[in-house]
Amino acid sequence: MVDHHEPKKRKSSRHAALVIDRPVVLVGMMGVGKTSIGKRLAVRLGISFVDADDEIEKAAGLSITEIFAKYGEDYFRDGERRVIARLIEGAPKVIATGGGAFVNDETRALILERATSIWLDADVQVLAERVSRRDHRPLLKDKDPVKVLTDLGKIRNPIYAAANLHIRSDTSPHVRTVENILKALAA
Repeated sequence: MVDHHEPKKRKSSRHAALVIDRPVVLVGMMGVGKTSIGKRLAVRLGISFVDADDEIEKAAGLSITEIFAKYGEDYFRDGERRVIARLIEGAPKVIATGGGAFVNDETRALILERATSIWLDADVQVLAERVSRRDHRPLLKDKDPVKVLTDLGKIRNPIYAAANLHIRSDTSPHVRTVENILKALAA
């Protein structure tokens, strides 16, 4: 029986290449590298890349921080769900989602039904070090990143575990994580 949710392999004269026939959606905590890894993965797969947070900001005409401040998280999550649904349509692409996207029941169901989901996972200390480089995350504003990320992980990690694939990210270059994703997609 063939699982239509898994990428197929195409034989070429030199090597087997992945045929991506559905979106590849990266999920996981803030700071795990969904955008930077996603861009590299898209290049390797020969498909386009899109960051859902960038698309949400374009659609709203506001930054995510401004959306949270002006309308609240529920409003943001509803817009996020609609944007991700739109991004999943059309040609296969790599989609980086925000950390809370997959936690939303409707968004998660859509991703699991129509895409190949990959949970990028990293230790809290790695995440905290990465998120401390920039000050643009509403859930961390004026808070201890280690505590926030630990608390979020307790809630979100069991939900992220529903993703099709689980890939660890660490302090090594993102190209190594991309290689691990490619191996998992080909398996």
